[in-house]
Parts: sequence; C-alpha cells; structure tokens
Amino acid sequence: MNDPFPHRQPPNIQAELAKERNRAAAERTLMDWVRTSLALISFGFGIDAIISAIRSFQVAQDINPVRLSRILGLAFIALGIYAMIAATIQHQQELLHIRREEEYFYTPRRSLALIVAIALICIAVFAFIGILVSALTRKISL
Repeated sequence: MNDPFPHRQPPNIQAELAKERNRAAAERTLMDWVRTSLALISFGFGIDAIISAIRSFQVAQDINPVRLSRILGLAFIALGIYAMIAATIQHQQELLHIRREEEYFYTPRRSLALIVAIALICIAVFAFIGILVSALTRKISL
C-alpha cells in the first residue's frame, strides 16, 4: 500500500467523538447565552417603553417614574450586548481549543456566567437605591 502520509497516525475514534461532543456542548452553551442576552436586551427596552408610555399618557399626575429608568434600561441592554460579545469570543476560543491536534485538556478560565451575575447584582442594587431615594424624597415632599 502506498500511503501518501506514512508518518500520519490513524485518528483515534474515541477522541474524535469526544471532540464532537465538546463542540456540540459549546454550540448549546452559545445558544443559551444568546437567549440570555436577548432577554436582557428586551428587558432593557421594556423598561424604557413602559416609562415612556407612562410619561406620554400622563395617567396620573402623582406618578413619578424612577428618574434613572433610562439608565437602568440602558444598563440591561449594555449587559446583554456584553454577554453576547463575550459568549461569542469564548465560543470561538473553545472551538479553536477543540480543533488542536494535541490532547484536549481542560483549562480553567473566568466564568462568564459569574461576571454577568455580578453585573446584574450591581444593576439591581443601583435600581433599588434609585427607587428608595425616589420614594423617600417623594414622602418628604408630601
């Protein structure tokens, strides 16, 4: 037999199947992050739309929406955009890691979910303080 690549070893079927499972898992993870990012962006737009509707309809004169609602909505949109960009970069790095010819070893890295969770906590604390200050100043002015 004349093998055009005599130095090339036959592929390890188990390793190739493991790589394919890891690639499929990376695809599912990316899709989960896309859904999460879209939910954050939609929530940000929703907050802005609700506040704009309240202001335009002027349902009641005593309704004073949170002054920082636009900032809060933009924060959710920005976090969604960041999560989508970071997830895409992480996905590409994972695919490159799987494609390498050497053995596939797990390498620890910073968790994107932890970063997004911490950012959501910061946004929630910011919103809570904004609503609390708004409620307290309204109560004092009455």
